[in-house]
Order: sequence, then structure tokens, then C-alpha cells
Amino acid sequence: MTRKQRKRSKIAWRMQAVISTISVSLLLILMGLVVLLSLTARVVADSVKENLTVTLVLNDDVQTQQAVHLLDSLNNMHYVSGIDYISREQALQEQIENMGLDPTEFLGTNPFAISMEMRVKPEFSSADSLQWISQELRRSDLVADVMYQKDLVESLNRNLHRASYFLLAVALLLVIISLSLINNTVRLSVFSHRFVIHTMKLVGAKWSFIRRPFLVRAFWIGVASALIADAAIFGGIYWAARYDGSILNYITQENMIITGISVLVIGLLLTIVCTYFSVTHCLKMRGSELY
Repeated sequence: MTRKQRKRSKIAWRMQAVISTISVSLLLILMGLVVLLSLTARVVADSVKENLTVTLVLNDDVQTQQAVHLLDSLNNMHYVSGIDYISREQALQEQIENMGLDPTEFLGTNPFAISMEMRVKPEFSSADSLQWISQELRRSDLVADVMYQKDLVESLNRNLHRASYFLLAVALLLVIISLSLINNTVRLSVFSHRFVIHTMKLVGAKWSFIRRPFLVRAFWIGVASALIADAAIFGGIYWAARYDGSILNYITQENMIITGISVLVIGLLLTIVCTYFSVTHCLKMRGSELY
């Protein structure tokens, strides 16, 4: 091979690496967005679940000291994330502000009982868990009634399950598409060097030795593609956050780190595995199959 041919071969090798990097980067951007969307959906779901409240209405004859004691005991329960204590006076004041009427003027007494708005942890927001919690709370002699929006809870959990299945289906579809496209891109790149691979095989080079430069290049293509994909994803998040800062309330730093690592791992696995099998395919080819 002349010097000019070697130069052309190097240029072609680099161009193939650039094209492969761009192709893999575009696919990793889609994969990264699916991963980030799945993680963000979980954060949003937990945020919605934390806002679900269970209302405890205490008996009319419950004293403030008894209510405070019950409040302290409930705060120690493993399923409670927070409780808002509503005294009789506060309930009356809210009624006056909302309705513009003071019930004490025509009733002569405060008709409201002490109540509590209890927020449960996300893992206890299912319909079965809330039903069990409400039964436990009703066992107290101080509690007159326990209320929560059962229909809303069931609808929320049903929609969250549907969204999870949808995201899983999209992720699997993208994995199949990505694997197919990256495999074709890598195979074309390796196939263009089939004569070099065959020559090395004829002079007695081991298959592991022949694979090594291709696997090293696949590793760096995977790293470069992942960095480009992460930069595109995080750049898009930064751009969107400039217009709506509330986005960062749901796209947490932890989820961004997980997304970045996931993109890197997926990129390396796809490029290295596809390259390994493509080179092995060329190594198994006979001389008559090279043309």
C-alpha cells in the first residue's frame, strides 16, 4: 500500500468514526430522553401522591390536649409524611373567610370539631393501603370519621400504571430500533475493512488481536456519542429551565446523574457488542465471500 493509499485509508477510517458517532449520538439522545422522562414521571407521581390527604374529624367532646397527644402519636407512624392540625377556631375562621358568614351568630356556638389533614408517604398511596390506614385510624375513640378521595386515588393509580407500561413499551421499542440501526452502522464500517481483516487472519493473527483495534475504536465512539447525547439533553434542560424554572422541581440532580450514566452505559454496550459480533462475522467469512 502506497503512502497516498494509507492516507486515504486513514481519512476514510476517521470519516466512518465520525459518521458512526453522529448516528449513535442521535439514538442515545432518544434513549436518554426516555430514561429521563421515566424518572421525571416518577417524581411527578410521588409529588401528586404526597398531596393526597386523609382527613380525620375528631369527636366534638375531644379536648385540645387529647388532640395534641393524638397528633404526636400519628407523626410517629411510618406511613405519615406530614399532618396539618386544624383547631376549632381555625376551622371557624376559614368558614367565615370562604363563605362570609359567621355560624356562631345564629347557632350561638362553634359547630366545628377539631380535624387533621394527614399526608401519607407515596408508597402508601394505593387504594388498599389507604383503606387499611383509614381502618386503623377509626379504631381510635377520639376519631369520629376518616375521609379521603377514594375515586381520585383509584384513578391516579390506574393512570400511573398505564403511563408506566407505555414508557416501558417505548423504551423497548427504542432499544430494538437502536440495536438494529447501530448494528447496521457498525457492520458497514467493519465490512469496509474486511480485506484487512482477512489479510491479518491469513498471516496468523489471533482473532482477539484482530478485534482489539475495532473494539477500542467502538469504546471511544461510545464514549464520545454518550458525551454528545448528554450535552444535548442537559443543554435542552438548561434552555427550558430559563423559560420555566419550575421544571427543575421535577428534573432533579439525581435523575440527571442517573440519565447521564445510563446513556454512557447504553452507548458503550451497544457499540462494543455490535462491533464484536460484526468483526466476528467478518472473521468467519471465506475468501470467496469477500467480494
